Amino acid sequence: MAPVSDVRHVLVLPDRDAAEEAAQALGERFGLDEEPRILRDALAGEDDAEDAQWLVLLSDERALLDPGELDEFAAEWEGWREEP
Repeated sequence: MAPVSDVRHVLVLPDRDAAEEAAQALGERFGLDEEPRILRDALAGEDDAEDAQWLVLLSDERALLDPGELDEFAAEWEGWREEP
């Protein structure tokens, strides 16, 4: 039996709408087995809800997703991919 990796990718997006739209588009474009999770990440020291980033978390247990393609995808949504 092949070992299962725990590869995860985190895309950082500027707002909730972008995160929701990107999460839906990720499944369509990359044929994901699992729906991405969306989380709000408040910036340190900021109390205003507008000052938040939105994270899209992708599980990639089989390490099939290309980091470069994910970088390009995140840029389409004015975001970026965090390095693990």
